[in-house]
Amino acid sequence: MHVMRILRFFTFLFAAAVGIAAQTPASKVQVPSDVAAPPADAVKTKSGLATKVLNPGSGKIHSAKDEVVTIDYSGWTTDGKMFDSSVVRGQPATLPLKRMLPGLAEGVQLMEVGETRRLWIPESLAYKGQQGKPQGMLVFDVTLVELPMRAPADVKAPPADATHTKSGIAYQVLEPGTGTRHPKKVDTVSVHYTGWTTDGRMFDSSLARGAPSTFQLDHVIPGWTEGVQLMVEGEKTRFWIPEHLAYQGNQPPFGMLVFDIELIKIQ
Repeated sequence: MHVMRILRFFTFLFAAAVGIAAQTPASKVQVPSDVAAPPADAVKTKSGLATKVLNPGSGKIHSAKDEVVTIDYSGWTTDGKMFDSSVVRGQPATLPLKRMLPGLAEGVQLMEVGETRRLWIPESLAYKGQQGKPQGMLVFDVTLVELPMRAPADVKAPPADATHTKSGIAYQVLEPGTGTRHPKKVDTVSVHYTGWTTDGRMFDSSLARGAPSTFQLDHVIPGWTEGVQLMVEGEKTRFWIPEHLAYQGNQPPFGMLVFDIELIKIQ
């Protein structure tokens, strides 16, 4: 065993690794007026990337180069043609920085959580003229939504508005699901997740591996077996699982564990 958004993750891999343009209506997102070239007030890095902050972030937290990030973005070629947009799809993308285009990864690392920035990525930091992929300089509007592997603020203890089960699990729905069916104990499920100890140490994450985990619900720790059955497909929930429903003090990690889990699919 051992959060999130598999559809967002793999859809974005066009820009991260594959480069297949999504067929989305450009009319839904306004083309920047400066898409042809960076304006005079854009800031240029040593690599040649040009950036401009459109909306400042809510804090001073930046991503590390090996981190997983959640971003909302739209991308254009310099003739104003949109080639992909998570904004149009209505689902931010979650993926490792190391799988992004070099210029996009560099730009995101400059950003604070909550910030929106425009990036003018030279061809040398994009697809380098590869046939069948967007050519020339690329322009992205990017919002850094969150750093999903960072420990949540309430990792030490469940908040007052968390729901408690009779067994001792506390949970809070972070994003409602789109499904209506709950998995049964014997069902096989696919999930994205991240787990922390109460001191904020992340000990496991499917996001870091870049693929969801699939398992039968009665083959995992009791807290997972109980908790995931409360969820529906598409739902993301945070669980505070006491030690007696986790590893029972027999092996690390010890104590209460906190998991963000997204139920992707009931097999």
